[in-house]
Amino acid sequence: MKGNFINTLKIEFPAKSVNEGFARAAVAAFAAQTDPGIGALADLKTAVSEAVTNAIVHAYRDDPERKYKPVYIFCRLTDGNRITVKIRDKGRGIADVKMAMQPLYTTDAAGERSGMGFTVMQSFCDKVKVNSKPGKGTTVTLEKSL
Repeated sequence: MKGNFINTLKIEFPAKSVNEGFARAAVAAFAAQTDPGIGALADLKTAVSEAVTNAIVHAYRDDPERKYKPVYIFCRLTDGNRITVKIRDKGRGIADVKMAMQPLYTTDAAGERSGMGFTVMQSFCDKVKVNSKPGKGTTVTLEKSL
């Protein structure tokens, strides 16, 4: 995370769908200290929702017991009202990140997922980076000027 440090935030929560709204609100509240425009804040909230939902839905789907499985969010504000948000899980990982980032790509055989999560993140952020290792987890990094 580059730039002159202004503030940081770290949170951890269980990978449960009820926590998606919490994650979205927490990041928005943190970003609000820069007094962003409504549009920029809405864009950030949407991108965070997509990244957190991906972690909740896909990262731990091989564990039917759903024991405590964490999702981590790290935020950093830097000068120029730039925010970097990292959403990380310790789940199944993504074997082919390049393929997974293609619009409409989905591993959902039931057809309940559209395969547009990364596309949505890219459309609402200045930069999206995905690091993943099968069996180790995934980190999605979102960067946005507020």
